[in-house]
Amino acid sequence: CTPTKDPQYPLTSIELKHTSMGDQKSNLQLMSELTMGDLKLKNRVVLAPLTRARCTPTKDPYDKLNKIPNDIMGDYYEQRASGGLLITEATAISQAGCGWLNAPWAVTEEQMAGWKKIVDRVHKKNGVIFLQLWHMGRQSHTSFHPDTKEIVSASAIAVGSGQASTAFGTKADYEKPRALTTEEVKKTVQDFKACAARAKAAGFDGVEIHSANGYLVDQFFQSCSNKRTDKYGGSMENRVRFLVEIIEAIKEVYPASRIGFRLSPNGAYGGMGSEDNVEMFQFIAKTVEKYGLAYMHLMDGLGFGYHGKCRVVTATDMRKHFSGPIIANVGLTKDMAEGMIRSGAVDLAAFGRLYISNPDLPERFENNWPLAEPAAYETWWKPTGAKGYTDFPTYTPPKEETKA
Repeated sequence: CTPTKDPQYPLTSIELKHTSMGDQKSNLQLMSELTMGDLKLKNRVVLAPLTRARCTPTKDPYDKLNKIPNDIMGDYYEQRASGGLLITEATAISQAGCGWLNAPWAVTEEQMAGWKKIVDRVHKKNGVIFLQLWHMGRQSHTSFHPDTKEIVSASAIAVGSGQASTAFGTKADYEKPRALTTEEVKKTVQDFKACAARAKAAGFDGVEIHSANGYLVDQFFQSCSNKRTDKYGGSMENRVRFLVEIIEAIKEVYPASRIGFRLSPNGAYGGMGSEDNVEMFQFIAKTVEKYGLAYMHLMDGLGFGYHGKCRVVTATDMRKHFSGPIIANVGLTKDMAEGMIRSGAVDLAAFGRLYISNPDLPERFENNWPLAEPAAYETWWKPTGAKGYTDFPTYTPPKEETKA
């Protein structure tokens, strides 16, 4: 069996790289159907939510046009609709929650009309698409909030190091946020609900609560960023309360089986990482188990940075407490994903960077076709238009030579 440094430590996705599935085209569990609530997914390949900043750039950063989903974004999602589930890029639920230039919002009628066009294109390709609901919290910058001139978080603690993106396309040191009042937390819950209602009206099959990567909900989870003394701070029960209230509010819009949520217990992004994450994130899993949610989207891989404050939290840990579908994410290959699904630790696998340059990724996996070269880094989340976004071709297998 694969050796590990810790005899009590379960095999992780990082260590499953030794597994090789070879040419088992017809036997890939990754390509098998999955029933998720009342949705039937055609395979278990998930388009990971990727901030690509492709809304139309404008000279004025406060121009409403740079927040409206556009046709080129429709091209992007339609090209990748052969995946079992598409999760959109992180999308601002409110003015207070925004903080990334040229990233889409889901607030106004114009923004939702743009999203509806995209949803319709995906559905015509028999795709399933969820909208990721995003509040950046302390990772935003005051330049995005000219009216209030402030950013908010669980507590008045700034991200420890690094820089925030500004509304002018520059970088600036992270700022100290203001702690949300108890009443403001409740209002933010309603902002999530209202955004979910707009998503449903636009035709989205469901929503994913972005509670990972050091954004607002994650800031409430973790003891490194939450020093509150009200009912949203202190105990693990209190720190998960914000997520619970968001779930219960959105359940009035979508059934629980259309609500997913994302976690990053191992990530350092946004200044995160706490000594009690092993206990806290398993407590989160136990707490939400009763709702029968669509899925848990777990960033268990370490390719997005590892805080090192406690041992790695694995999909195996979370499976002990969460019986619903689990999506694995970060740095997966086809073989790693297949191994994790076959092990029973997860049910689906999300791919980000591989999906950027391989719009037909499920077909390439199924047919064992070669993968395209990775997209250039500068095209990942800069407004380069179609370049590095929708200009990647699908694979055309070579024609068989005609026998004489």
